Amino acid sequence: MSGGGLLVAGTTSDAGKSVVTAGICRWLVRQGVKVAPFKAQNMSLNSFVTREGAEIGRAQAMQAQACRIEPTALMNPVLLKPGGEQSSQVVLLGKPVGELSARGYHGGRQQQQLLGTVLDCLAELRGTYDAVICEGAGSPAEINLRRTDIVNMGIARNAGLPVLVVGDIDRGGVFASFFGTVALLSEQDQKLVAGFLVNKFRGDVSLLEPGLDMLHGLTGRHTYGVLPFRHGLGIDEEDGLRVSLRGTVRESTVSPPVGEDVLRVAVCAIPLMSNFTDVDALAAEPGVVVRFVDRPEELADADLVVIPGTRGTVRALEWLHERGLAGALRRRVAEGRPVLGICGGFQILGEHIEDEVESRVGAVDGLGMLPVRVRFAREKTLTRPVGEALGERVEGYEIHHGVAEVGGGVPFLDGCRVGQTWGTHWHGSLESDGFRRAFLREVAAAAGRRFVPAPDTSFAGLREEQLDRLGDLIEQHADTDALWRLIESGAPQGLPFIPPGAPA
Repeated sequence: MSGGGLLVAGTTSDAGKSVVTAGICRWLVRQGVKVAPFKAQNMSLNSFVTREGAEIGRAQAMQAQACRIEPTALMNPVLLKPGGEQSSQVVLLGKPVGELSARGYHGGRQQQQLLGTVLDCLAELRGTYDAVICEGAGSPAEINLRRTDIVNMGIARNAGLPVLVVGDIDRGGVFASFFGTVALLSEQDQKLVAGFLVNKFRGDVSLLEPGLDMLHGLTGRHTYGVLPFRHGLGIDEEDGLRVSLRGTVRESTVSPPVGEDVLRVAVCAIPLMSNFTDVDALAAEPGVVVRFVDRPEELADADLVVIPGTRGTVRALEWLHERGLAGALRRRVAEGRPVLGICGGFQILGEHIEDEVESRVGAVDGLGMLPVRVRFAREKTLTRPVGEALGERVEGYEIHHGVAEVGGGVPFLDGCRVGQTWGTHWHGSLESDGFRRAFLREVAAAAGRRFVPAPDTSFAGLREEQLDRLGDLIEQHADTDALWRLIESGAPQGLPFIPPGAPA
């Protein structure tokens, strides 16, 4: 195989494209195939910094790990980072190039230029790897955006990629979604849609088979597999929409607490929450329960409160005041109870914010819990720092416009600590196992909990286990021979047109 490819599209957002793509990548690499992931355009606040200092979607970094290769900017050439309902920061080849409204982005001439860049990146990957597994975005049947599409059928047609459409049957209506997706594509686009993959099925597959047979009769396209529902596979999702909802809980299901107590972590579900996966390493620890909260009373029984990163630091600060959480946080700090601010959350904990870049509101008072003053710079900091804290080696990554001037406290990574209030710009620091255990011991002592971190939890090891589970799902429940032919040879010839279609 050389230069093979496949586009994994979905009937909707969150149909499972990211995890299916990762699963196919892990299955292929276990077969000895040199494979890489690709997503032409990603809209996400959950991003990552590559070793060369490029910002890409974290889902593509996870997929690169599934391929057992280092992520690069080629794997996600266009990243859109929402700054509100109407505009996004555009990151091109890992670097921010401007802020655009949705109408400006989709209505401008830059789409053709971006398509050229995207196709060049894909061609370079296909020239380097045996196969490139591409992930689409949303639905390929967004007919209002087809003219400017550079991530679904636009890339498939220009690169000659076969398309596999994933549908989430757990939501219901998967057959109508499959049929409607194909029927709303133009004749030229339909020729590339090879078939379907059912995701998140619960129950007896034999009961589904009559529907799959009818779907084949209606569309002339096969179903390439039925993946069963599995808990805990939503790793490195693109956005925080689901996890920010009240009542959502992330907790360890690996084993019971090592000590006598559990440790409760409350994460403030601030607006435009970014890199919410920072707390996944906490949730991976036996006995640590993580939940996302938006009311002050939900902080009462928390042993640790985390203020995560955000694309809107000033807006998040306003939200904390509006919700009454700012006062609850101040009372908590006065009582010496642990609080951790990460990136935007760190900036919020400071004394003063000067922002003429992100919110453009100028001078704003922070919560005043750390001796830090923040000034937003136009140039974005994108680095992969390595350091030491609590006597342990720490690795992380930084993605921020805010430049912090630390005026006191005890040094903590690039930030500081005052009592049990901690702040740093470093994302991913809690994935360093030794540091995470040391930090949790400090938190448990301050909270008066008889919690003991497990001595052998490896976050990297757990991540590898999850990726192998994804590979197992593909290997055990997909038609891998047919998938192989699809990746190597493209869409089958003679696929029928399903009316009504759509303009080309």
